[in-house]
Amino acid sequence: MPVSAAFVGAAAARASVRRVASSASARSFARSLATPATTPYPKFTTLKNGFTIASLEIPYTQTATVGVWIDAGSRAETEANNGTAHFLEHLAFKGTQSRSQRDIELEIENLGAHLNAYTSRENTVYYAKAFKSDVPKTVEIISDILINSKLDKSAIDRERDVILREAEEVEKQYEEVVFDHLHAVAFQGQNLGRTILGPKENILSISRDDLSNYIDTNYKADRMVLVGAGAVNHEELVALAGKYFASVPTSNKLGAVSATKPQFVGSEVRIRDDAIPCAHIAIAVEGVSWKDPDYYNALVAQAVIGNWDRTLGNGSFLGSKLSYTVAEGHLANSYMSFSTSYSDTGLWGIYYITENFTGIDDLAYYGFREWRRLSTSVTEGEVERAKAKLKASLLLSLDGTTAVAEDIGRQLVTTGRVVSAAEIEQIVNGISVKDVQSFAQKFLWDKDIAVAAYGSIEGLLDYNRLRNLMASLRW
Repeated sequence: MPVSAAFVGAAAARASVRRVASSASARSFARSLATPATTPYPKFTTLKNGFTIASLEIPYTQTATVGVWIDAGSRAETEANNGTAHFLEHLAFKGTQSRSQRDIELEIENLGAHLNAYTSRENTVYYAKAFKSDVPKTVEIISDILINSKLDKSAIDRERDVILREAEEVEKQYEEVVFDHLHAVAFQGQNLGRTILGPKENILSISRDDLSNYIDTNYKADRMVLVGAGAVNHEELVALAGKYFASVPTSNKLGAVSATKPQFVGSEVRIRDDAIPCAHIAIAVEGVSWKDPDYYNALVAQAVIGNWDRTLGNGSFLGSKLSYTVAEGHLANSYMSFSTSYSDTGLWGIYYITENFTGIDDLAYYGFREWRRLSTSVTEGEVERAKAKLKASLLLSLDGTTAVAEDIGRQLVTTGRVVSAAEIEQIVNGISVKDVQSFAQKFLWDKDIAVAAYGSIEGLLDYNRLRNLMASLRW
């Protein structure tokens, strides 16, 4: 199978694992740490240079996913080199000091393996899925790609056109466009507000020195994790890491790519294009980080608001009160609540798609009304239903060795620890109505909002009226 490089935008980086909130859920979290997990738990080893190895052996599997998760993405860039992390992802498969691009493709093809990569705002990931017997060779290929990438000038020039075409495709994905703009206005002038691909002028001007400097600055042992899931042996992985990654240098400063927490800015961006048949609107408040004690409370609150899509044929027969209102009033084609987390901040909100242009202000009103209800009158039945949905979503997503490896890698590079499936279930089970209300009062109660709107948006209230509408509801 040919090697490919995958782009993961704002919508793809929206789930991770962390801890709980107020007193009741905090006690539940503490109990979960003290209670032996009934499900397998990863093994961990750290080399002298700070490079971490994590593995989870899954019985009866014949394949494994192995990869390296790096605590560096587009957030580790500056305005001048924005787009470098994603550019590197493309070049990783274009040849090393000992392998040509064709050599890499043939080796992966002959192994029957799948090699891939993606870049997010805070992480870069290189991983492969292979047969059990091919794990050593797969780790060696990934290490070669990471450490010995050739960064040939001709390959760099060829990839500019590839990335520009990719950017054109992303522009056709309205959800990606809206969420990129939402980040840009919510975190104006800050690294978290920049796009992953970078602006066109950067794509055209990024040099080999830019790429080398990014590697030298960010690809450090203490910010990297080798993860294996499935048919893996931990001691074998540790030996492989010692062989191929022990020479990776340690950074001078451990931890996050940025010491400064981004400041959330209440603001908006509107891009009106009446040629687009729908209005795409995202409204968000500042949300929670991966490590925030309110992380799971935010997810339960998100599940109470819910999602709805008229094409699914479920009409208004959903647990969410907002979905019933939207369906009965024909107010939108779909909506999606979201809770996007980063290492020190996040975005919590709702994304609407509608062709009912006269009902856009009603959408905003009913959405804000549901946010208000989270603070005052959310019911126990709603919370219990939301908890069940959340557990299903989180736990069923861990289906397959790649999903498990991604979950372990993401948690380790962002929080420094892994919360097991058993712990997740205990934490969510311990969340109460008061916990959800406490989250809403803390994060939604008359807070500034960031708004990104795209398409046929003539009917959208201006920012001040939206902000006043949110504030005027009786909290």
